[in-house]
Amino acid sequence: MADKIFAGRTALVTGGARGIGRAVCRMLAAEGARVAVNYQRNAAAGETLKLIEPEAERALAVQADVSKEDDVRRMVDTVRRALGPVDLLVNNAGISESKPHTSLSYARWREMFAVNLDGPFLVTWAVKDEMVSRRFGRIVNVSSVAAFLLKPEMIDYATTKAAVISFTRHCAAALAPHNIRVNCVAPRYDGYRHGTFGKC
Repeated sequence: MADKIFAGRTALVTGGARGIGRAVCRMLAAEGARVAVNYQRNAAAGETLKLIEPEAERALAVQADVSKEDDVRRMVDTVRRALGPVDLLVNNAGISESKPHTSLSYARWREMFAVNLDGPFLVTWAVKDEMVSRRFGRIVNVSSVAAFLLKPEMIDYATTKAAVISFTRHCAAALAPHNIRVNCVAPRYDGYRHGTFGKC
């Protein structure tokens, strides 16, 4: 275990039940981390847990809606008690869809921002002070290529993902003096090719 790069570290992956989140959980487990798999209501979290338990130092699945402050606080407390303070955070949870501007309501706009932007803020703010006190932390925010491309039928989604990039840049500058690195990735989603989108 000692030769694995994340040995002795606690990782929290939001939206970790499937897709990109599951792949990240598997990589972290393979490199020796203690892994917390966050999910909102996806039964696949149990499957992810079974996949990573043989390699992870320890692992657990923890339910929380990342857009709700009380849920986030409870989630981080649960992870801290079970696995230790969070060293590695991957803000992956998100929702996406494709619809014309004529079908985009303010309620849906707010929901998209609550999950895709408030979520990374709330979870980051729930763990960053402990990272500062320990002078160590690694945070990765998941954006999307939609932040850069013209997506006339993804106005709300693309806007949130562009905001995630800005959030990442400014957090990186603010937290760098405390040995906390904040980075962002912008993967392509298969739905761009097939025209289908769903909950992460």
